[in-house]
Amino acid sequence: MYLLLKHLHLTTIALSLSLFILRFYWVLKGSAMMQKKWVKVVPHIVDTVLLASAIGLTIVIAQYPFVHAWLTEKVMAVLLYILMGMVALKLGRTLFIRWIGFIGALCWLAFAAKVALFKQPLLFS
Repeated sequence: MYLLLKHLHLTTIALSLSLFILRFYWVLKGSAMMQKKWVKVVPHIVDTVLLASAIGLTIVIAQYPFVHAWLTEKVMAVLLYILMGMVALKLGRTLFIRWIGFIGALCWLAFAAKVALFKQPLLFS
């Protein structure tokens, strides 16, 4: 079960990141693709599967946020990734702010990946 959940989690991370980058590109170009129904629906489906696989993994490995510091940091980094992603795709009023949101989102995602890979908290010990 662990390997299935892990591979599902990693696959949905890759899909979610790819969709984020693609949507940011479309936002920059002012593309009509951003108005397509599938562009509005598919990322939510992918992110729901991503969240479900994350919850499944925490149960299988019996490590939980607010109990294990590394997982708490990962959850916080993911929440900041989501916030910065919202700035990049919707909330940023200027191109500069959108770029800050995009780069910030990628940095927080990289931080979450590093914490998850080594299972060592970097900010809170």
